[in-house]
Amino acid sequence: MSLSTNKLGIAYGEQTIVENLNLNIPKGKVTTMIGPNGCGKSTILKTMARLQRSKTGAVYLNGQVIHQMSTKEIAKQMAILPQTPEAPGGLTVYELVSYGRFPHQKGMGRLTADDRRIIEWSLQVTGMQPFYERPIEALSGGQRQRVWIAMALAQETELLLLDEPTTYLDLAHQLEILTLLEKLNKEEGRTILMVIHDLNHAARFAHHMVALNKGAIIKEGAPHDVMTSEVLKKVFQIDAEIVSDPRTGKPVCLTYDLLKKEEGSRLATG
Repeated sequence: MSLSTNKLGIAYGEQTIVENLNLNIPKGKVTTMIGPNGCGKSTILKTMARLQRSKTGAVYLNGQVIHQMSTKEIAKQMAILPQTPEAPGGLTVYELVSYGRFPHQKGMGRLTADDRRIIEWSLQVTGMQPFYERPIEALSGGQRQRVWIAMALAQETELLLLDEPTTYLDLAHQLEILTLLEKLNKEEGRTILMVIHDLNHAARFAHHMVALNKGAIIKEGAPHDVMTSEVLKKVFQIDAEIVSDPRTGKPVCLTYDLLKKEEGSRLATG
């Protein structure tokens, strides 16, 4: 399952957000995108999922231009979890998760035994099975997030795109979700692309990292190549102390300070 961009340009009206972006998402790996607020991470993710049109260039899904593919064809290969998804009023947990089976349904669109099995699995692995009859409106923010992830899993695609999947979740549930995604990658070979706000989570669960600023790639590669003091200076304007996690061996941002104004200005203009 391949996903890439070629000279991708994205704009909101006359304002260019991204220009000439060439990005290849490694097949069968977990890729995380990091960067400051407003740098274009979510915009790039939405464009790669065909939720937003590009101004120039193209996004390729398995060698096909994604904007020339049908919605159902894309949905069989890629599931997307936006940053702030909204559900129609009155839906129960089970009903929302069942929407993930839409791309696979035929005829009258009734759920098959296989559909129900996959829905039940998605509810179980996200810890939402006990709430399957509950209205979405009655859930906490963290519970709603897990329902949306369950729906994405029920779609049963090889490629998962997630924009801040741990939003609203406490520390334990953040780890549960990220560990689940890691397991899906390891055991089922799913390709996963995530925008992650927490730098340490981004490094811990990734094979490949992409650091962005102002719509451009500052550095990409293995976590040890991207999670460095020099890269974080350029991306976040911070002076970070990077150490090795004694449990995972992955790089960890132990502490950081804002750069002095002079150095920050030099990096911003350079």
